[in-house]
Amino acid sequence: MTTKQHFGPDAQVDDKALVIAPVDPSLTDPFLLLSEDWFSEPGFEWHPHRGLETVTTVLDGVLEHGDNLGNAGALQAGDVQWMTAGRGIIHRELAFRNEHAHTLQLWLNLPARSKLADTRYQDVLAVNRPRLTLPGVVIDVVSGTIAGVTGPALNHWPVQGAIVTLDPGASTGYPLPANHRAFVYVVSGEVGIAGRTVRAGQTAWSDPSGVAATDSLLQLAAADRDGQSRVMVYSGQPIGEPVAMGGPFVMNKRTEITQAFADFHAGKFGDVPRQARLKYDR
Repeated sequence: MTTKQHFGPDAQVDDKALVIAPVDPSLTDPFLLLSEDWFSEPGFEWHPHRGLETVTTVLDGVLEHGDNLGNAGALQAGDVQWMTAGRGIIHRELAFRNEHAHTLQLWLNLPARSKLADTRYQDVLAVNRPRLTLPGVVIDVVSGTIAGVTGPALNHWPVQGAIVTLDPGASTGYPLPANHRAFVYVVSGEVGIAGRTVRAGQTAWSDPSGVAATDSLLQLAAADRDGQSRVMVYSGQPIGEPVAMGGPFVMNKRTEITQAFADFHAGKFGDVPRQARLKYDR
């Protein structure tokens, strides 16, 4: 079990915390990092990525986004953006009207064969996502199939993800593929995870039980207190390849990181957009 590390404000954000720190990617494979950010102005202006996917969940406020492919929009609380950086993209993430956005951004690794895949934006909106409703429990499925309910996100690598909301005292068995590594981040409340108490800001991990084993049920039980508990549950099959991280790029070798910087500065990701901010009614 780990506890998120708070770093406070910096030049981009009002507050920042690392839920999953990129210390040893082999221990969290296929997940690289999970950042929690609170921002108003300036936010994250134009910056590049290559060789990974980012999954951004809006917890509060409105997130304005855009990229050099012409995608642009605003995401509400509960919405998820699944972005495949692949061969290279330039994008930005801002608080709409410079007001307030609170987000969780997960970095997913890609296997070597998909590092230079075509870029792709997927806005996985909360209103369109399927939900599994059980007594006192709602499982909002973002990716993969959970108890027969399939999320809308398209994957380059097997990943299962959901937001689970539990009423006080409610419990459920959450199905995990046997060959997946999983993490459960407690966004709010207090939850018993496999019999161990995990509080808001803490993350519990489960390693693969073996390729040949049957899928398991991870027991989640909310504390019998006022208010709901909410957890972010993601699992994925470990990729098992070398990881080289350099700024916004994730490749397999240091030489590929050097090449990514060279390609970006040579304009091979495309031009940095001069895209206007989203308009709004005053």
